[in-house]
Amino acid sequence: MDELRENCPWDKKQTMQTLRHLTIEETYELGDAIIENNMEEVKKELGDLILHLVFYARIGSEKEAFDISDVLHSVSDKLVRRHPHIYGDVVATDEKAVKENWEKIKLKEKGNQTVLGGVPKSLPAMVKAMRIQEKAKGAGFDWDQKEQVWEKVQEELQEFQVEIDTGTSQEKINAEFGDILFSLINYARFVDIDPEEALERTNKKFIRRFNFLEKAVNEDRKELTKMSLDEMNEYWEAAKSEEH
Repeated sequence: MDELRENCPWDKKQTMQTLRHLTIEETYELGDAIIENNMEEVKKELGDLILHLVFYARIGSEKEAFDISDVLHSVSDKLVRRHPHIYGDVVATDEKAVKENWEKIKLKEKGNQTVLGGVPKSLPAMVKAMRIQEKAKGAGFDWDQKEQVWEKVQEELQEFQVEIDTGTSQEKINAEFGDILFSLINYARFVDIDPEEALERTNKKFIRRFNFLEKAVNEDRKELTKMSLDEMNEYWEAAKSEEH
């Protein structure tokens, strides 16, 4: 990185701001590789991401703000502080206790005025909902049983249906739909489902089946746009059976 920064025209021009969107893209590519359980791609994408981290550290050193050693020492110190059950005299016998301690220590360190103050504003909505709920749980604000959460899901579905049936404003319909998603994400947390990952797997499954449908239709010399939904559904069912 030192050589590239000094000799490559492209690398010399980069700033933290210009790298930011590229880093986000690399992170999503790593996420794709993990979902696909492709270890070779995971290795490759980890390398790309580490390269970005080294790049930021190099820029930080140029500004005399920090270097890579400072970054690594900082995170090491943080891990020690946030694991008092390992490096101190705090007792934490299960994952729940560890998470609660982590959030309490984090809140104190960052000096946030509210429990939810540490949730990044730019997170995607679904990931943000997960973090909000996790932080609220860390403060003791949570349901006791998953059955209670499922009842809440059913309640939100009914409220949404009422708004649809009464032809209310689009704003209210949107609000009720958001409540459904938030409650479903909450339920997913109680049954150990990562909703972001679950939805992405469904996205990939839909793409895979639709690609099969398109290919099969083309092989039969038909045009997708001129077919009825029933005709397309036959190919869709064939795509599903192909997976089994």
